[in-house]
Amino acid sequence: MSTKKPVFLVTGNDLAEPALALLGDYEVVYAGKAPTDGDIVALCQRHDPVAIIVRYGKVDAAAMDAAPRLKVISKHGSGTDTIDKAAAAARGVQVLAAAGANAAAVAEHALALLLACAKSVTALDARMHAGHWDKSTHKSVELEGRTVGLVGLGAIGLRFARMADAMGMRVLGFDPYASQLPGYVQRVELAAIWRESDAISLHCPLTADNARLLNAQTLAACKRGVIVVNTARGGLIDEAALLDAIRSGQVAAAGLDSFAVEPMTAPHPFHGEPRITLSPHIGGVTADAYVKMGVGAARNALAVLNG
Repeated sequence: MSTKKPVFLVTGNDLAEPALALLGDYEVVYAGKAPTDGDIVALCQRHDPVAIIVRYGKVDAAAMDAAPRLKVISKHGSGTDTIDKAAAAARGVQVLAAAGANAAAVAEHALALLLACAKSVTALDARMHAGHWDKSTHKSVELEGRTVGLVGLGAIGLRFARMADAMGMRVLGFDPYASQLPGYVQRVELAAIWRESDAISLHCPLTADNARLLNAQTLAACKRGVIVVNTARGGLIDEAALLDAIRSGQVAAAGLDSFAVEPMTAPHPFHGEPRITLSPHIGGVTADAYVKMGVGAARNALAVLNG
């Protein structure tokens, strides 16, 4: 279907109004809230977009080949693991992310999950609603003076580090790409993260090198009773190994916002585990972040198209 205006394809069902206001010279086509790979390829064949803003689904070589005018793939957020970057590079298509646009939202959610685990928030809530009063039998974890280990020290990880420091936590961090770090973050190797942390929070992108970074071996190297938080990518964790570690007590609790297969479908091995707090990959989903990510993604794409 030919159009007078070049097309922006959005792999979602909406885009923030301030972002749309930047795209007045383009036709914006939406793929819907849960597009399949085939849906995205078909829309590329039909509309031949010059740019794709990626919210949901994957953009692979087949989609790029179906859009010969494509110049840029812009992520509505920070993680670009759903984009085949090697295929894009081979075709001269730039891949960009709205880095930092959702940093506050995700860091706050990671802190919420850490607190939920340390304070047994969901378990106590369920007990209270069932009519119980566990004041004499329950003891939660005090985070002041404890050590938190962060894997990934980008915008999200550093914001989380600042909040953890404000609570009186010792902050260890591993990130081979981070340069200047604030004084309250102690740079260490991964072995020290596993060995010394009372809580571990993941804030790194998923790559071929770090897939299943938390596995049976690394979890066994952690302190017994460690808390695990993941607001990054589900593929960073071997889910079966984590479940075993939860059930053995090696991991005291886990707060998870991302999963190996999304959306999570029932039944799932994590369902019904009282020491695993779950949320549906919404760490970066706030009204403010929605606008910031949309505007960032639009501006990144326009910068490429405008040279």
